[in-house]
Amino acid sequence: MGNPNRDNEYLAKLQDYYADYRILPSYATIGELLGMASKSAVSALVKRLTLAGYIEMTPEKRLAPTKRFFERELADFNVPAGLPAAANDAMSESLSIDEYLIPRPSTTIMVKVRGDSMMDAGIYDGDIAIVEKRHAAGVGDIVIAIVDGEYTLKELARDKQGYLLLPHNAAFQPIRPREGLEIFGIMVGLIRKYR
Repeated sequence: MGNPNRDNEYLAKLQDYYADYRILPSYATIGELLGMASKSAVSALVKRLTLAGYIEMTPEKRLAPTKRFFERELADFNVPAGLPAAANDAMSESLSIDEYLIPRPSTTIMVKVRGDSMMDAGIYDGDIAIVEKRHAAGVGDIVIAIVDGEYTLKELARDKQGYLLLPHNAAFQPIRPREGLEIFGIMVGLIRKYR
């Protein structure tokens, strides 16, 4: 009936399959993928993963991932960026990247960063900014603003003359709106893919 001790391994293979095809495989394909010869072994695995909260059955009788399916292991240690720390492989809890970065899905969008005007703030060309859409922001927030009809990602600042937008790169000048400044949203996270 399959090996319950290997369920984490089986789940990982299903997660990789889902990443490739954006759908969970059929029972027959699960059997082939995991090397299970019998339908009953596949059924038992599906039942265990359903009870554990990783997958569910849709009304159309198809397998679908739950929120827990997308959780990833979170190491129980932090990685210092200075001196090396003692290593161990301890993993203590799980974390959904979506939940971590996107507290309000209905008002959150992802925006691709173009240019290097914010590189001294650690925001680089090609990064994906996680932006919560809202029209109010505080001084010091990294915002997407519409200034004089154009979008830009900068730090919101204020001086005696009013609001302005600060780049984080000495090669760029602060932006003072000539006609208008509207806040589109506030950056709440950042995604960067290393090649």
